[in-house]
Amino acid sequence: MRIWLDGGLREAESALVSVLDRGLTVGEGVFETVKTVHGEPFALTRHLDRLTRSARVLGLPDPDHDEIRRACTAVLEANAMPLGRLRITCTGGRGPLGTGRGERGPTLVVAVGETVRRPDSTTAVTVPWTRNERGALAGVKSTSYAENLVALDRARRLGASEALFGNTAGRLCEGTATNVFVVLDGEIHTPPVASGCLPGITRALVLEWTGARETDLPLDVLQRADEVFLTSSLRDVQALHRIDGRELPGTRGPVTAEAMRVFDERSGRHPDP
Repeated sequence: MRIWLDGGLREAESALVSVLDRGLTVGEGVFETVKTVHGEPFALTRHLDRLTRSARVLGLPDPDHDEIRRACTAVLEANAMPLGRLRITCTGGRGPLGTGRGERGPTLVVAVGETVRRPDSTTAVTVPWTRNERGALAGVKSTSYAENLVALDRARRLGASEALFGNTAGRLCEGTATNVFVVLDGEIHTPPVASGCLPGITRALVLEWTGARETDLPLDVLQRADEVFLTSSLRDVQALHRIDGRELPGTRGPVTAEAMRVFDERSGRHPDP
């Protein structure tokens, strides 16, 4: 594997970041995960725009979009694969121990790994922890990811592939790496960004392409929704056939099936919608 690090391609073994990098010492970093198909990144402009919004929340310099595009092109040319997970990471760069910032500038890493198409349906569980919709990092795709890992580990131990969070107000929020949509009386709803959820790229496209609505929803809507599906850059639109032991239609749900069809069709028309 060849990785882009601070200005050029390097072999994975030599792509080393300082132990004093603030991404390691204090978790100061933002990232994006981009689906690639035969070397072509999907919705890269939207991902870069969100990366910039996240960086601004953390007080990091605006990422250089031109440099990142060059890095993505170089990494994808150097690592050919049919379906990939492209990871763009920007950290605060090398700094002193503690909370003080350094003067060397941010660190940029771009890497890609091969992945496979997700199953058309999967299972999820709700977890007892909450998202803080009023927190400083609400809606930010931060490298401070341990909370998600704890929840995801619980989900996997219970035989599920995703964990779903409510927020501190008891409203439905999101998954560890997904947005969640529910079908009620034939209409598609998803929690608003004010719930504390990440403004997902696939989420935004599904809202645009299906007529889904942002709706403030109680967490227990998952126990009465007719259908439920997840969205993310690597899952696209993925049906749920079970939540917390409750059986759901999965891909047999007509509204979910149509959302999957529409997303596959529309996303195939242009790589950067």
